[in-house]
Amino acid sequence: MILLGNLLYAVSRIVHIILNIYIWVIFAHVILSWIRTPSLYKVRLILYKLTEPVLAPIRRFIPPYKFGGLDISPIIAFVLILFIDTVVVKSISQYALQILGPQTYSF
Repeated sequence: MILLGNLLYAVSRIVHIILNIYIWVIFAHVILSWIRTPSLYKVRLILYKLTEPVLAPIRRFIPPYKFGGLDISPIIAFVLILFIDTVVVKSISQYALQILGPQTYSF
């Protein structure tokens, strides 16, 4: 059971870090979408390719023209990612700590 607990805890920490990095990627995409600098084209293209798989389905359900041209899909993505991180990842982490018991030692 110790192996399962450690595995679940490690996976939950890795997913937590990945979700936090993805939030920053979306944030950078939003900021760079306001700036029209040709030298940042490749960075904007990379950020677009990283964020579009998440933002495109949200835009299908809530198109920007319904909000006067304002794209709120990044805000909804932030909320969904934070919800997943808080509910799912934290639950897995707490379950792992429960499996490990009160004698959990950290390095």
